[in-house]
Amino acid sequence: MAGHSKWANIKHRKAKQDALKGKLFTKLGREIYVAARLGGGDPENNPRLKNAIAKAKEANMPMDSINRTIKKALGEVDGVDYEELIYEGYGPGGVAVMMEIMTDNRNRTAAEIRHIFNKYGGSLGEAGCVAWMFNKKGYLLFSRESIPSIDDFMLLALEAGAEDVKEEGESVEVITAPDDFEKVKTTLMENGYQPESSEITMLPQTTVSLEGEVAEKMLKLMDALEDHDDVQNVYANFDIPEESMK
Repeated sequence: MAGHSKWANIKHRKAKQDALKGKLFTKLGREIYVAARLGGGDPENNPRLKNAIAKAKEANMPMDSINRTIKKALGEVDGVDYEELIYEGYGPGGVAVMMEIMTDNRNRTAAEIRHIFNKYGGSLGEAGCVAWMFNKKGYLLFSRESIPSIDDFMLLALEAGAEDVKEEGESVEVITAPDDFEKVKTTLMENGYQPESSEITMLPQTTVSLEGEVAEKMLKLMDALEDHDDVQNVYANFDIPEESMK
């Protein structure tokens, strides 16, 4: 999971920049909209909506915006209707790439995503071509320096229901089953551990090592996909040395 923790750190820093540009609010709003439309407007009875609202609050999204988006999803006010899709493809070096898409125009989005893949040496694939390489998991990322005793932290996380705890350089990863994510996160936060990043994500079963020009192209592809308004999340199975990441 080394590549995942490195990319999660990059995404965490990038999210702050995106918030300044308003991009993050757009993506968070779409996630809230779809979560409410599919599971109802009560976050206590809709785990996906509860998680989406928590992410929006972390990004300082105004409650007025959150509530207005939920009302749009429930049809109480007019709004755009978004379609939820999964796109899959291959990046440079044969890296598996999986994207969660929300769009109001699937033809436009498909053409734009295909163009991005082609630009950076990848290719958009057929449905199911790489999805089997990923598992849905809860993922929490902590700074190692914020954890005085890794043994105490690990014991607490595992007792709360975590599947695994891993040290990866300056970071510590906690992996959970999706259903145990909220319980583990709450337990750790109540004991003073604040995650740098927390999400339900897709973790790769195996990774592809990249270096040099291929690694650079892969990171540019990830950046371009993350920047696209219709792309909610991007998952990939690359592993790149720390120096290449920088």
